[in-house]
Amino acid sequence: MKPTLAAPTLILALLAPLPALSNSPDPSGVWLRDDGNARVRIAPCGSDICATNVWIKDTSGGEEVGDRLVLTLKPEGADTLKGEAFDPKRNRRFAMTLTVKPDGLSTRGCIVGVICKTVTWTPVE
Repeated sequence: MKPTLAAPTLILALLAPLPALSNSPDPSGVWLRDDGNARVRIAPCGSDICATNVWIKDTSGGEEVGDRLVLTLKPEGADTLKGEAFDPKRNRRFAMTLTVKPDGLSTRGCIVGVICKTVTWTPVE
């Protein structure tokens, strides 16, 4: 009897977190930055979210294909994720708010809570 109870218990334990994930805004996909200079793929990476440059128009500003941010974000409302972003290339951390909108994304990053920048993103078809 125990083996037959173990399998359903294991399945329920694995499925239990899914409702929490389905209630979170989903920023997954490829996005074009509002200045037209970068396309970024947002996808899960472990327990975090990674935003990886997949195309850069002008690399003179130091951006390169393959650069990424590791986002440790938690849901805050129906359409917003909030937390921290880490840039391993530059070894920088900053506060991040990501808002999923019907027509795109909005990100706001702040260093020391004072220097902030908001960027809008449109989906790439």
